[in-house]
Amino acid sequence: MATLLHLDSSVFPQDASVSRDVAASFRKAWEAEHPDGRVVHRDLAADPLPHLDGVAASSAFVSPEARTPEQATAYALRDELARELEQADAVLIGAPMYNFTIPSTLKAWMDQVILNGRTFGTDSPSAAGTPTVVVASRGGGYGPGTPRESWEFVQNYLGKVLGEGMGLELEFIVPELTLAGRTPGMESLVDVAEASRTKAHEEAGTHGKSLAARLAAAA
Repeated sequence: MATLLHLDSSVFPQDASVSRDVAASFRKAWEAEHPDGRVVHRDLAADPLPHLDGVAASSAFVSPEARTPEQATAYALRDELARELEQADAVLIGAPMYNFTIPSTLKAWMDQVILNGRTFGTDSPSAAGTPTVVVASRGGGYGPGTPRESWEFVQNYLGKVLGEGMGLELEFIVPELTLAGRTPGMESLVDVAEASRTKAHEEAGTHGKSLAARLAAAA
């Protein structure tokens, strides 16, 4: 039975969030291929995780028997999140661009789940090789050659940390110009934005179906 770990981080509901809407297309295609599969869904906006503090950070560097009760509680959450990642056959992440980078709620998940010597900082990270699709929606255009290319800190950041650092097998789906329909001065980009969103949904459906089939063939 295949398990999909699905993380949403948009502050908006699906009808007002491109990242949630496109991720839903992936999940629909995935579930069609795995009707008996398991989905672990964390809505990081509706149910945010605690940001890393000194207790949680230090808990990973203390032996279990030496942890204080507070450290033991903090580490239990970190271990639970790491296990969810490690036990997933595939990961789906909705990562809209907020102020040029990822939402703080997604950063909180990453800070909690990154455990040096286990999920990170080792030649064999515990979740290495896990297929991971990131829906990186953004209100403007930040692709190569655009005026704001150097302001793109979603793909660059996640590619380094999740890809190079944690060894996840990353694929990005990037619907752009999502603010064109309601931002003065972007009216000429509405058609381009709609085409980008349509393409993103198509890619999400294709990725969901092909990834599910790939895992089924490997089972």
